[in-house]
Amino acid sequence: MDNFVFYSPTKFVFGEGQAQETGSLIRQFGGTKALLVYGGGSVKRNGAYDAVTKALQAEGISWLELSGVQATPRSGQAYEGIELVKKEGIDFILAVGGGSVIDTAKAIGFGSPYDGDFWDFFRGKLPITKTLPVGVVLTISAAGSEGSDSCVITQENGMLKWGSPKTDVIRPKFAVMDPRFTCSLPPYQIACGAVDMFAHICERYFSNTPDVALTDRLCEALMKTIIDAAPKAYADPDDYAAHADLMWAGMLAHNNSCGVGRQQDWSSHQIEHELSAFYDCAHGAGLAVVMPAWMEFVMSHDTMRFARFAVNVFGCEMDYANPANTAKAGIAALRSFCRQLNMPQTLAEVGGKAEDTEAIIAHRQEKGFPFGGFVPIHEAEMREILHLCQ
Repeated sequence: MDNFVFYSPTKFVFGEGQAQETGSLIRQFGGTKALLVYGGGSVKRNGAYDAVTKALQAEGISWLELSGVQATPRSGQAYEGIELVKKEGIDFILAVGGGSVIDTAKAIGFGSPYDGDFWDFFRGKLPITKTLPVGVVLTISAAGSEGSDSCVITQENGMLKWGSPKTDVIRPKFAVMDPRFTCSLPPYQIACGAVDMFAHICERYFSNTPDVALTDRLCEALMKTIIDAAPKAYADPDDYAAHADLMWAGMLAHNNSCGVGRQQDWSSHQIEHELSAFYDCAHGAGLAVVMPAWMEFVMSHDTMRFARFAVNVFGCEMDYANPANTAKAGIAALRSFCRQLNMPQTLAEVGGKAEDTEAIIAHRQEKGFPFGGFVPIHEAEMREILHLCQ
C-alpha cells in the first residue's frame, strides 16, 4: 500500500424525511442566501423540491433558483450560475439532484470567487484554493459527487468533457441522502447509476499497486452489493432497502475510501467522456459499452487480478489450469449484469458509428495521451478499445 492523505469532511445525513434538515444545515455552514440548483421536473415530482423549500422557509433562508441542468452538465449553466451568485450576493450553493446538478454546483462554487474564466481551473492554469460552500440533497444514486473531490463539466466551446483537478476544497459541506427520492426514478436512470458507481470501483480495483488487501475487499463488497441491489431497485420502485443500499454504495464508490494507497486507472471514464461529448449519451450507458471492452483489451496485463474479480465479485469458478478462462468469465458476467439492466452493449446502441473513431481520438488530443494507470492508453490502444466496443 502506498502512502496517502485522506480527508473527507462532508457531513452525511441519511434516511427518509431528512430533507427537513436542509435549512438548519445551511445555517450550520454559514449560509444565509442560497442558490438552489436543480435539473428538470423530477425534483418536483418526487417531493424533493417541496421538502427543501419548506425547510429553507422554516429557517428563514432566502434563495434564488437555477434550473434546467442537463444530464451532461454544460459550461453555459455554470457561467449563468456564477453571474447570478456575483450579482445577487449569494453565499451558499445548494444542489438538489444527481451528479450533473452537483457538479454544476461545484463549478459555480469555485468559479464564483474567481475573477477569470472558471475553465482556467480545468485547464490546470491554477489550483482551486477557495469555493463558496456547497450542500447537496441527493435524488439519484450514481455519480458519487455528493462525497467526491472532483467534478466533470462539458465546455461547450469545443465540447470538451473534462474533470476538474481533484481537491478536498470542493467536497460538499453536507449531503442529505433520502433513498425515498430515488424510488420514482425511471428504471433506465437506476441502471445507468448502478453501472456508473460500479465503474468508479473498477477504476480503483484494477491497480498495479501490491499489498492492498483491505481496499481490495472493500471494493469487492461494494461491487457485490451493487450486483445484488440494482436489479431489485430496477424491478421494484418501492424496494426501499435496495434503493438505500445503492445510495450509500454510490457515495462509498467515489469518495475515495476504496482508492487510497493504490494506483488508480480511469481509462474507461476517459474514453466514455469522449462518447458523451460526441453522442450526448448517458454516462452510465456509455460505461456499460466501454468498460467491458477495456477489460477485454487489458486483461492479459494481469490475468490473475481479473480472475480474482470473476471469482470474488461474480462467483465464477476458478480454472486453475487456465486462469484466463476465469478472467474471461468475469468479463462475460459483467456484460450479463449490464444486459440484465437493459444497458447497451455496443457503440451503435448509444448512437455511435465506427467511422467516427478517428474523430473521437483526435478530439481526445486536446486532453492528451497517454492516460490510464493500469495500462497506459495511447492513440493505438484507444482505437483498439473503440473497435472492441462495436
